[in-house]
Amino acid sequence: MNESLVGRPLRRVEDERLLTGRGRYLDDLTIPGVAHVFLLRSPHAHAGIRGIDTTAAVAHPGVIAVFTGQDIIADGLGTILPAHMPDQPDGTKAFIPPYRILADGRVRFAGQAVVAVVAETLSQARDAAETIAIDYDTMPAVTAAPAARESNAPLLWDEAPGNRCFLFATGDAAQTDAAFGRAAHVTKLRIVNNRLVPNPMEPRSAIGQYDSGEDTYTLHTGTQNPHSLHRLITQDIFRIPGHRLRVIVPMTGGGFGTKGAAYPEQPLVLWLAKRVGRPVKWVSDRGEAFLTDTHARDYVTDGELALDADGRFLALRVQTMANIGAFVSNHGAVIPTSSVSLFTGVYRIPAMQVTVEGVYTNTTPVDAYRGAGRPEIMYIVERLVDAAAHELGIDRYEIRHRNVVKPNEFPYATPLGWTYDGGAFEKNLVDAARISDWTGFATRRSAAKARGTLLGIGIANHIDRAAGPPNDEFAEIRFDPAGGVTVLSGSMSTGQGHETAFAQIAADHLGVPFASIRLVQGDTALVARGSGTVGSRSTVIGGSAIVVAANRIVAKGKILVAHHFEAAVEDVTFERGIFRIGGTNRTVSMLDVAKIAYTPTLLPPGMDVGLVEVGSYRPSNLSFPNGCHVCEVEIDPETGRLAIGRYVAVDDYGIIVNPLLAEGQVHGAVAQGLGQAFLEHTVYDSSGQLVTGSFMDYAMPRADDVPSYEVAFNVEVCQSNLLGVRGIGESGTLAAPCAVISAVLDALAPLGIHDFDMPATPERVWKAIQAAPGHRR
Repeated sequence: MNESLVGRPLRRVEDERLLTGRGRYLDDLTIPGVAHVFLLRSPHAHAGIRGIDTTAAVAHPGVIAVFTGQDIIADGLGTILPAHMPDQPDGTKAFIPPYRILADGRVRFAGQAVVAVVAETLSQARDAAETIAIDYDTMPAVTAAPAARESNAPLLWDEAPGNRCFLFATGDAAQTDAAFGRAAHVTKLRIVNNRLVPNPMEPRSAIGQYDSGEDTYTLHTGTQNPHSLHRLITQDIFRIPGHRLRVIVPMTGGGFGTKGAAYPEQPLVLWLAKRVGRPVKWVSDRGEAFLTDTHARDYVTDGELALDADGRFLALRVQTMANIGAFVSNHGAVIPTSSVSLFTGVYRIPAMQVTVEGVYTNTTPVDAYRGAGRPEIMYIVERLVDAAAHELGIDRYEIRHRNVVKPNEFPYATPLGWTYDGGAFEKNLVDAARISDWTGFATRRSAAKARGTLLGIGIANHIDRAAGPPNDEFAEIRFDPAGGVTVLSGSMSTGQGHETAFAQIAADHLGVPFASIRLVQGDTALVARGSGTVGSRSTVIGGSAIVVAANRIVAKGKILVAHHFEAAVEDVTFERGIFRIGGTNRTVSMLDVAKIAYTPTLLPPGMDVGLVEVGSYRPSNLSFPNGCHVCEVEIDPETGRLAIGRYVAVDDYGIIVNPLLAEGQVHGAVAQGLGQAFLEHTVYDSSGQLVTGSFMDYAMPRADDVPSYEVAFNVEVCQSNLLGVRGIGESGTLAAPCAVISAVLDALAPLGIHDFDMPATPERVWKAIQAAPGHRR
């Protein structure tokens, strides 16, 4: 193979299979004898359970069994535990609520599972569930974090006074206070980051099997992290040795973080399979997904930015209240706390103090969603920068350029302990302004005014953190004698294109045909371990692990070639799939070496038969994807409807393995960021009922809502991993909400509107215009 595959825009090898209907998702699996479970869920957000009468359901045609939380407790099953929980300020351990598979005694959010009905068909299970009588003692509910902290708020957990889940603080308070004390100007904002429902295309699902002869379980489920789920179920819930559970992930139709969490239904179907002696299947409908898939965002943040007389940043002070929901999901406490060092953004901010308070409410638990804490951070930083520019009369581009970390300042140590290895911070900003014709905007605004609309332009820098220590990833490469290459990866694709990108990396480093490579993932019995696909880590550490395994294959190949030709190992070189003996014309291909490796009589003494190697990789530092996005919006003042006329994204993701896939990641992440900015909004009523519980009430971005993006890449090679790449999957969700609202506020500024919270729906924009001091009535 003479031409490098890394850097080429190869089409995804997965697509033909998917577009022709040959993809196999969980609901496509046919397992003989499978029974179906329907979960009767609480209609109340907060209530005690005084009694459950399942008599009629048990006698219903087709019903196999009916179970409640008492059955779960009687069998001694554990609870879903968070991956991490910050200690309280006094150093004591924070209370962790018991998140049971089925509710026992009390429900704390609408949609919490109470009774499991197993039947021959789903219709029979659903019909039987309608005959179950549950005596609820309803209680007051609270759904907003600030309200939950009020002294008279309903208490979710006696062990969590004031509904506080945790209090996390970092930074140098004295240094920050001193910087604010000498500041020439202080900008203050309160920001509401709206709650979202992730809504992957394929709803969650699970099939549980139990083998009584072997006393083993098999779980088929769509998840982003099969090995993490395996550990949680075996160690925390069933408390069994790991070899007794196999997790298999079929094709998964989107994850976006929400499928990175563990859910009660996954261990439940395994337990049910053992109890009823048959495989048990559960597939969520869309209504259940709105109620029970982990939600996202939902922060209220107070931010203050201190500046000197020249508009240079001196310090940042942030206080965030994060709505955790009724229980602490796997990453519920991680999301609001793990990325706070990014509050620096791409700027020089010498001093910083950050406080994050997690709060329990009677809502669905909150967990990761594309960006997972970082969009919330970038939003407050960029909004503060815009507000400061307005208050000081400085152009929004200029204030950013004045404060952005310059190329000669790398490596740059942030005040909260991270070090940026590099990045095209300034170049991204300059290029985005040039491509978007920032300086020519006034002409376009005048033209819009003439046609009766409000035109605004927004700008936002962003920086993400991806795939750093202590995370690591596993890969294994197996050659077979016929020339096939199998790559086993602990990463887990949910639509990103791993089969293509990983094959490009492996083919380049092994010098074998791209088409000869097969990727295996999502099976804990085949792949020894893995950290899954979360936090934009797959190519950074998953790809690097493949490089480690490939390098070991090459090293073994050199030994084989040296033995075969009776040469010294140090005389053997390898390039583009060919081994050469220095000073001779003797060569042998990688595929021929694989054949030698499977011929025992041709092996050096003591060498095992076969060409198989494993690799593990842990990066030396985080990677820091970064960029600058510019957005133009046009608002009809009569209706409040906005249209995005132009969107420019200039990003630095390091080396680009596949430009086609990279652009797709930018497109998708920006679309989801746009959804938060002007469409999506999760609403609960005062009793804790989810008002926006369907696509009739919850607006998702559609094709005509998003523009044709202008995407450009600047390449600053990342120094912390073997491929020089930076994580690419989430950054668009960091930049897009900031850029859109920046543009909305710019459009509304002539009316005297200088503050506006997401989402910028037509109704909210229209109301803001009607109430504006500059609106002509």
